[in-house]
Amino acid sequence: MYSWIAIFSVVLIWSGIEPKDSLTWFLEVAPALIGVAVLVLTYRSFRLTPLVYVLILIHCVILMVGAHYTYAEVPLFDELKTWLDLERNNYDKLGHFAQGFVPAMIAREIIIRKEIIKGAVWQFFFIVSFCLGFSAFYELIEWWVAIAVGESAEAFLGTQGYIWDTQSDMAFALIGAVIALITLRKVHDKQLRKIGTSS
Repeated sequence: MYSWIAIFSVVLIWSGIEPKDSLTWFLEVAPALIGVAVLVLTYRSFRLTPLVYVLILIHCVILMVGAHYTYAEVPLFDELKTWLDLERNNYDKLGHFAQGFVPAMIAREIIIRKEIIKGAVWQFFFIVSFCLGFSAFYELIEWWVAIAVGESAEAFLGTQGYIWDTQSDMAFALIGAVIALITLRKVHDKQLRKIGTSS
């Protein structure tokens, strides 16, 4: 856990040093800070599997990198844009893929360990639906922020003139959730068995 905190702290500090846009930095980093607060408060009472902790850290890093540069201007993805002759910087799509991928595994762990839903098929259906709903809610938050702060929210929205940005964001989250549940099920179940729980 100490290494987790160390990596998170180093990336957070780096992210906050002269970010491209201060408002965007705050808006993008806020979910990571809230997530860490929840993890700290629940660490003793509901300790997660190592897999889920690693995934959460990766998601936090994605958020903090996007916060530093803004999602539309992450340098590596600018290079990919040039190399692949793309019309836009697609770092935001990585972020939204993670927005489905990581919450899917968090939800799976909670559902299985708390025995909320029985049966792998119903668990799969509920988790995918939850992740899609979560993604849609995040898009609503982006809309509300844009209304509240006006033009200064442009970097936070990161649409880059793409009219289907909202829909594609949700699609990437959906794809991320499905891929996570398919590819990580066995590894996750193995770790759940170690703490006396499995699907």
